[in-house]
Amino acid sequence: MSTDTQSATDGEPMTEEELRTQVAELEEKVAALETAVGDDQQKMTIVATQGSFDMAYPPLILASTAAAFGWDVVVFHTFWGLDILHEEKSKDLKLSAVGNPSMPVPNAVAALPGMDMMATKMMQKKIDENGTATIEELIDLSLESGVDLQACQMTIELMDYDEDDFYDGVTTGVGAATALQHMAESDIQLLV
Repeated sequence: MSTDTQSATDGEPMTEEELRTQVAELEEKVAALETAVGDDQQKMTIVATQGSFDMAYPPLILASTAAAFGWDVVVFHTFWGLDILHEEKSKDLKLSAVGNPSMPVPNAVAALPGMDMMATKMMQKKIDENGTATIEELIDLSLESGVDLQACQMTIELMDYDEDDFYDGVTTGVGAATALQHMAESDIQLLV
């Protein structure tokens, strides 16, 4: 791009009006480029409805990975999924052994007292041994990557939570209408 201020037609210096016209044309080109780049950004909306230990990982892993690729990502947490963002409750999530087809024990055994705690401890041990990130680390990574972790306002009120109960950086006060709007604009929508 030339910064030459001579008129293209006669070699004379450009008038103020010609300079203003050129600046306006350049501004239009820049705006068009910014719009084109903005349109290429993929969007993902994840709705997290379950708050068990094993169900906290999928939305956080998918969200942080998509954000690493430059995607615009929203994770809308509602009902039990809200516990993932609750600072105290997220540290005490349990893996449910009953009805989990991947558990190596029959449901009759999984229903025994203490089985959820044992299954959770076994999974935590496996996570530690593997060096897999904790739920808290994935929340921090997601927030640092620009993921918008949203807490459903209706569920906050229903569960009698306080907005201060959530990790710093979590967006509170979000309703279903806002979540639906992002879903409508998203390339990918997931219900977890």
